[in-house]
Amino acid sequence: MKPSKTYSDQDLHYLKMLARQYPNVQAASSEIINLQAILNLPKGTEHFISDVHGEYEAFLHILNSASGVVREKLDLLFATTVSKADLDQLATLIYYPREKLEEIERETPDMREWYRITFHRLIEMCREVSSKYTRSKVRKAMPKEYAYIIDEMIHTHYEDTDKRDYYENIISTIIDIDRASNFLIELCELIKRLAVDHMHLVGDIFDRGPGADIILDSLMDYHSVDIQWGNHDILWMGAASGSRTLVATVLANSLRYNNLEVIETGYGISLRPLSVFANEVYKDCNVDQFAVKLTNEDAEHYTEKDKLLAARMHKAITMILFKLEGQKILRNPCFGMDDRLLLDKVDYENQCITIKGVTYPMLDTDFPTVDRNDPYALTEEENTLIDQLTRSFRHSEKLQRHIRFLYSKGSLYKVFNGNLLFHGCIPMTEDGDFMHFSIGCNDLYGKAFLDYADLTARRAYYNKLGSPERQFGMDFLWFLWAGRNSPIFGRDQMTTFERRFIADESIWVEPKNAYYKLYNDPQICDKILKEFGLEGPHCHIINGHIPVKSKKGESPMKGGGKLLVIDGGFCKAYQKTTGIAGYTLIYNSTCFRLVSHEPFAGRANAIRENQDIASTSVVFERLESRMKIAGTDVGRRLREQIDDLMTLLWAFQSGEIAEDHKD
Repeated sequence: MKPSKTYSDQDLHYLKMLARQYPNVQAASSEIINLQAILNLPKGTEHFISDVHGEYEAFLHILNSASGVVREKLDLLFATTVSKADLDQLATLIYYPREKLEEIERETPDMREWYRITFHRLIEMCREVSSKYTRSKVRKAMPKEYAYIIDEMIHTHYEDTDKRDYYENIISTIIDIDRASNFLIELCELIKRLAVDHMHLVGDIFDRGPGADIILDSLMDYHSVDIQWGNHDILWMGAASGSRTLVATVLANSLRYNNLEVIETGYGISLRPLSVFANEVYKDCNVDQFAVKLTNEDAEHYTEKDKLLAARMHKAITMILFKLEGQKILRNPCFGMDDRLLLDKVDYENQCITIKGVTYPMLDTDFPTVDRNDPYALTEEENTLIDQLTRSFRHSEKLQRHIRFLYSKGSLYKVFNGNLLFHGCIPMTEDGDFMHFSIGCNDLYGKAFLDYADLTARRAYYNKLGSPERQFGMDFLWFLWAGRNSPIFGRDQMTTFERRFIADESIWVEPKNAYYKLYNDPQICDKILKEFGLEGPHCHIINGHIPVKSKKGESPMKGGGKLLVIDGGFCKAYQKTTGIAGYTLIYNSTCFRLVSHEPFAGRANAIRENQDIASTSVVFERLESRMKIAGTDVGRRLREQIDDLMTLLWAFQSGEIAEDHKD
């Protein structure tokens, strides 16, 4: 039905611009038909991963296998016709095509026959994983040099006698002209590309493991991804922005866990200035409380001299950190963290400290750079050192490229296809209300505060160097990292000072925000979802940050299944606590599936032994009917485009806009 009213000038201006792309009734009608057809395709598969913490080998394996989606489809196609050993090999070939192919070529006498059989299986797999997409989208995903060939093979039915010779001739020719290995690798990459339509990484790419830079390189090459910043990501974002405090924090953490490879090798940041300073200033100091944590493997390669230097460096940068944190707290009374000013509370004569009215003996008060009359002031040498290190972070081209990617693809939270994704928490009070904040803002809470926090985090990187907005942004990034009830820290305090200097572990406690008790209540989950505009039976909160202690019987499903915590221990350091090596989540057109993973034996072993990560998959929620693109966020945008095109169509038909019939 055509509209009876005339168009406003603004509407006509928009429609005339739209008409440049669709200049006549035929063009607009064709696009409407195309978009309507897309709405009826099944929803693509979403893959959720969280808290990878630099464990790049395990992450890349999960990425390659799509948390079991690839193997599931192989079993669906070939379980009754192909042996398990051959399926194991085929799965590994898809995950690691170059490396596995080299091994197969060494061990297989008749590669021509092997290629012929394998190409048939891979093409069948391509046909399966491409079935959800339009032919146009599949074609765009294909490698350009083989797009026509793969398209022909996917849409040629081998059972058709007239086409069989055509199909076989294509395969023979590829082998004859010595392009078989290259073609096979491209087929495997295409399968992985089509197995998952979109990936969500729910925070904490950095720290603990050695390969955060490798993970980020792979994410930058991934076809469709979004990231919800974790507290460890914010830490590195702040360091790259030029926050001296967060540079010191990155270095203290990395030294503590002997994880310097990503700094020195990954990002090319030299720590020689710190080592020289530490060996000079702390050479006669007690550094027992700053011993670096070494694995058994690392310990074999460390001399006592190496360990001593690492401890001195750790203490040197940590003392700089405590001073800089104190300066931030003093500069920002709105943080409400005066109780975390501890350096000025040290009683050097009695070697103790009084915190909240309780006096504790200190394990170490040997602080050669601390001025007792002005404890938060850096010495001239410390100031020079931290400035030099901060410049190195700001001038690392690779780090800056990765941080720009985190800002462009990342945010504090995301609402996507009915799910709310964030890393830490939505800060709440004990009685179930949203916690209010006035930190450079006026009494914000819930979604409004996260929106403000997201914007302020961006100002730390993008505002002009030296401007008050950038300085506050960098201070705010530190608040997000360690501030009281920050939405990505989610605790009352960070007790690094107490852990280094006080033996009484009762004061080490870092109380969690009430959110972490309240999220077991379905009504609280509904309240949070509603705050972000979500209601309905298949809406969920997807959460990371706090490892799920599976071995103690803790479930990753909270709030009656409305909230899912998918941090299960990717990081090796957490696996003794969690009992597993991480959770991931798959959301396809029919169900939500939670996947728990056992520790990964390593890339080399996976390739050599065809050994996948041992995983357990549980479907915890089925949809009443298969979800189509019409029911997704993309579908809503497509319907808006259809509405606009329908309006353009009516404008053509009513004569308000003239058609263009160029040849």
